[in-house]
Amino acid sequence: MSLVSRLTATFNQIAADIKALQAGAGGGAAINDASTTSTTTTWSAQKSTAAIAQVKTDILGGASAAYDTLLELQNIIVTDESTAAALATAVNNRVRFDASQTLTTPQMLQACTNLGIGDPDTDFLAAYNAAKA
Repeated sequence: MSLVSRLTATFNQIAADIKALQAGAGGGAAINDASTTSTTTTWSAQKSTAAIAQVKTDILGGASAAYDTLLELQNIIVTDESTAAALATAVNNRVRFDASQTLTTPQMLQACTNLGIGDPDTDFLAAYNAAKA
């Protein structure tokens, strides 16, 4: 389920819960900003607004205004597919530790150098035997 679908479902559930509270409490629900699990009370408008603002802040994680809506992100991806392709290529160029990988000789050498283990063609057994002799 996508983030938008989950958020929509959450807000729909909140609206249904508020309507149920209003119906069950004679047309109004008692406000209790301290409660997070009550089925007989609700948060004030200020508490609800603050909670929604916090969720938005958590989701955005400090993104700038140019990237703070799903539409803006979609537009960036659609209009600059080369960036998305470059990101996919960069991710695919990582040395994996969870699955086997086919690398060219230069890629293996670079990976070994990056990991600090030297040349991938080194015969460590021969080097050990030579050092021991």
